[in-house]
Amino acid sequence: MTDETKIEDTKTAPAVSVVAPGEGETIVLGTTHMRVLEDGSHTGHRVAITESVLAPHTQGPPQHRHAQHDEGFYILSGTVRFTVGTEDHDATPGTLVMVPPGVPHTFGNPTDQPAVMLSILTPDLYLQYFRDLRQALADGRPLTPQVNIDAMSRYATEPATDHG
Repeated sequence: MTDETKIEDTKTAPAVSVVAPGEGETIVLGTTHMRVLEDGSHTGHRVAITESVLAPHTQGPPQHRHAQHDEGFYILSGTVRFTVGTEDHDATPGTLVMVPPGVPHTFGNPTDQPAVMLSILTPDLYLQYFRDLRQALADGRPLTPQVNIDAMSRYATEPATDHG
């Protein structure tokens, strides 16, 4: 490889993204604090990754289904309860929960300790939902189930009222 080839490779190679502790976009939704580690801008919008801290006794969103993306959750600390249809799964550190399109789910932290999880969204489409909820709060609107459902509907997601 010549020096000229090396320079060409560097110009065309995608930039590496490094998000250090304390960096990244912050989204605060009530008792959930989310840090955006990858918003899709470095992955061709194929994947987004967030880190969320759920305070004790945090309820999650209404149970819902995504039509166009997979969602993964990796528990770093604490316990996160995932409800899939009518079944509860208590996920502890080291647990990965993958939710494919069409599966009804929600999550929350029913314990007295905070819980921390990484979320993987593929593609990154659904990240904007969290930004929309942040804007609703900034506009003075409480995060009611209907506000959640309205925001979800903009991103190929619907409430799972039948849980099936």
